[in-house]
Amino acid sequence: MANWSPNSWTTKPITQDVVYEDAQGVKDALDKLHKLPPLVTTQEINNLKNSLRNVALGKAFVLQGGDCAELFDYCNQDMIEAKVKLLLQMSLILIWGRKMNPVSLKQFNILTFYSGANKPVIRIARIAGQFAKPRSSPTEVIGGVEMPSFRGDNINGFAADAESRRPDPSRLVSAYFHSAATLNYLRASLSSGLADLHSPLDWGLGHVITPAIREQYAQIVKAVKDALKFMKTVGIDKDRGVETADIYTSHEGLSLEYEQSLTRLLRHPAHASTETTGEMGSGFYATSGHFIWIGDRTRQLDGAHVEFFRGIANPIGIKVGPSMQGDELVRLLDVVNPAKEIGKVTLISRYGAKKIANFLPGHIAAVQASGHIPVWQCDPMHGNTQATPSGVKTRHFTDILEELRQALEIHRAAGSFLGGMHLELTGEAVTECVGGAAGLTEDGLGERYTTFCDPRLNEKQALELAFLVAGFYRQESEE
Repeated sequence: MANWSPNSWTTKPITQDVVYEDAQGVKDALDKLHKLPPLVTTQEINNLKNSLRNVALGKAFVLQGGDCAELFDYCNQDMIEAKVKLLLQMSLILIWGRKMNPVSLKQFNILTFYSGANKPVIRIARIAGQFAKPRSSPTEVIGGVEMPSFRGDNINGFAADAESRRPDPSRLVSAYFHSAATLNYLRASLSSGLADLHSPLDWGLGHVITPAIREQYAQIVKAVKDALKFMKTVGIDKDRGVETADIYTSHEGLSLEYEQSLTRLLRHPAHASTETTGEMGSGFYATSGHFIWIGDRTRQLDGAHVEFFRGIANPIGIKVGPSMQGDELVRLLDVVNPAKEIGKVTLISRYGAKKIANFLPGHIAAVQASGHIPVWQCDPMHGNTQATPSGVKTRHFTDILEELRQALEIHRAAGSFLGGMHLELTGEAVTECVGGAAGLTEDGLGERYTTFCDPRLNEKQALELAFLVAGFYRQESEE
């Protein structure tokens, strides 16, 4: 790409920058990262890009979810498995949200999971890299003392003291190794049968005790087992599509020093083709994760983040909020995707349940008129954040569900496709979002409020949301 290099972003104005006192420490950390192997492969990245092309064309659905902000302490067996199992459970619910006959299961398994609209479900986790977080202010006051804001475990520590909050470049290298360890266990677990459809009950429901959710999930498991028995009877159960699943990794590409250090150039021989290599061609790949996105605070057209993202071959995301104008969105797409590659860009809308009707129709119309064909994904979390009278940050389950419902209806009315949902969730029994079938109230938020940034759906709430969204698609397909 003309006039672009992995470090050309350094010539542009940058927001959410981190100022390090230890210049030599920064150089040493980045030199180390540059020499380390990629965290993900270009083949994996291109497999995801191919899948997202189908999402953009309305042939697939993407489920993306995970922690608001990962901590290094989250790199342990129980927490990794809890997140993976939750995504798998939600996928299974979306698959069977609409009744399917047993004969259709062979194609459904071999290709991938299917949603309630009979579409493949692509799973992307916010994991193995979601450490850095944008903040509205570089400093905050705790206990009467002003100190740097917590920017994420790859930048500084959460402990409220000046030494912990000082940006430490060695944390960038720690972020790499914690991501590598997470990815290693994720891949090993999946290859060892964690996602095997022959044993969906092994995925468990953890702390979920709501009878309605357990009963519905048990019915889905029974349907899967019956279908698998049918496949075995007729001799079509030999494909490994029923024994494993693809789960891709993602994070906000906020720390450009880190992203640049893990960007690699892939060159193919002149005679190579996509048919023979399975790749998309030569280019620079950000190998810190399969999918990275630009946040709502860093999407300036002339800014450093847009400059970096316009040159990488990965599929990328852009958060789209109420402050985005339609013509600005189109110009942004023109910059990061001048070739108008289908599905290269995922537009992650995050307006809020009370604002989505005022902004999403105009954004869809502007993009449709431009000729770009992105993936449209709904983030019903960030636009619905509010504080309780006592100052606790939370989100209401009804608002989250309502934004998803409106997004589906607005896209359908516009002749567009809602390609997926982007959620902040955890497999832990946290009490951070209000509502859901379990009836969590604001008074109960303090029971297990453990997030270090924004409130997340717990397992019960996430599974309930999957059931309800599957119902939306079932209703749509029946109309």
